[in-house]
Amino acid sequence: MNEITTNTLMQLAIDLTSSLSSKDRFSRLLDTVRKTIPCDAVALLSFHQDLLKPIAQQGLTKDTLGRRFYISEHPRFEVLCNSSSAVRFSADSPLPDPYDGLLSDREGDLPVHACMGLPLYFNDKLLGLLTIDSLTPHVFDNIPSRTLDAITSIAANTLNTALMIEQLESKAIHNQNVVNELTKEALNRDGGEIIGQSPSITKLKNEIKIVAPSDFNILIYGETGVGKELVARTLHQYSNRSNAPLVYVNCAALPENLIESELFGHVKGAFTGAEKDRAGKFLIADGGTLFLDEIGELPLSAQSKILRAIQNNEIQPVGQDKVEQVDVRIFAATNRNLKTEVDEGRFRADLYHRLSVYPVTVEPLRERDGDLELLTGYFIENSRRKLGISQLKASTAAIDYLASYDWPGNVRELEHVVSRAALKASARQRNNKIVNIEVKDCGNLVSLLKKDLLSTVMSDELSNASEQIAKETISLRDATENFQRGLITKVLQQENGNWAAAARLLSTDRGNLNRTAKRLDIKVLKVIK
Repeated sequence: MNEITTNTLMQLAIDLTSSLSSKDRFSRLLDTVRKTIPCDAVALLSFHQDLLKPIAQQGLTKDTLGRRFYISEHPRFEVLCNSSSAVRFSADSPLPDPYDGLLSDREGDLPVHACMGLPLYFNDKLLGLLTIDSLTPHVFDNIPSRTLDAITSIAANTLNTALMIEQLESKAIHNQNVVNELTKEALNRDGGEIIGQSPSITKLKNEIKIVAPSDFNILIYGETGVGKELVARTLHQYSNRSNAPLVYVNCAALPENLIESELFGHVKGAFTGAEKDRAGKFLIADGGTLFLDEIGELPLSAQSKILRAIQNNEIQPVGQDKVEQVDVRIFAATNRNLKTEVDEGRFRADLYHRLSVYPVTVEPLRERDGDLELLTGYFIENSRRKLGISQLKASTAAIDYLASYDWPGNVRELEHVVSRAALKASARQRNNKIVNIEVKDCGNLVSLLKKDLLSTVMSDELSNASEQIAKETISLRDATENFQRGLITKVLQQENGNWAAAARLLSTDRGNLNRTAKRLDIKVLKVIK
């Protein structure tokens, strides 16, 4: 066992006080721990009231960083969080190890091994834990107290410095105690953390921190399922309006004849069925934020009314002569190219410019290199908790299989696939302590052959469009619609009229495909034989 040397301490101190990112500081800290204490895995976790969040690790599977460990469900973590000094667990400890099955160099159950944890305190406040594991039993028994004290102090100061920097760089998230039930539903839907470390997600997080404290309207672009609503909730949480309501509106689900009433409210007797006064979403969001999801689906008539509300900060409920003042920040989201929609006359240019003061793009999952493993770990841990499984993990082959798919449904599709796989795996391995998700649990994902076939269909339709343009004068809009009609028709034929399968192949959701097909007068006839 190596005792930590003065030179090691000095070099580490120089490293940690230099202009490094938190990630680099953590990496150098863990490097020093492994040089001083021979071990197979070391992890740094931050403390968040009832859960521990891994923020750096060595020797564990990559998806560990995407997991969130609820302390009450992991007895060893509970012991460590209630301790004021280092804890060595005996090799035959009956307490389950939260890292069981997660060592990167070992498949299956952990054998008898050495496990130690260091609670990290700063000014008597628990900041997190440093955990150290070795497959060699009793290897931690004779570590000098001076070494443990030095590592604990350095780790606690490193974590505290990182947390202070994070607080200085971004606005602290306000408590949501005053938020009404509608706001709570909007904030809590589908979780509340953007998981990922890819360059595109890092850029997105930085943009959120820059624009959230302002009062700018924000237009969020992204394909279906990338997490646009999660981005909107995060923006609201980091904003100066975080104690006020965040009100969610799905524009695609609003009946055209009720849009004005839903958004601006109505008075009793304004129309048949208006039996009492009703506040609209703009009034409910007064002082807070209104999130207009699928803004591109709104008809032009509704767009003009929203423009007035944004321009003048005033609304007029249906059936009421008096105009009311509101103070609302707008977040809008779309999977359409609104600039193209404006050029083709389907979206108002003035509303587009009002909404896109600060556009934010959420990249599709296929462009987020390395994030799939973290998201998979996050969803696996959620599934483990819901299913009441002691430990749940994905095999290397399963992770590779998921990574080979291009995820047209993005993060939402990944969540559903992982949830189904977890359920299938738990049913197959009902009596296993560690449940492993295998390739066969993940189902048949769309093959590369189908993507190649889609490319061929698109190429054929482009050729048809070129021939039509050569023969006659045709507008850009007509040519676009003809191309869409031919492409959707051929894909539906290929998928035997299955709308869901066609939507997956065309990288859209079933609702959007149905609406587009209806506009293009495409129908699927069911034949009974």
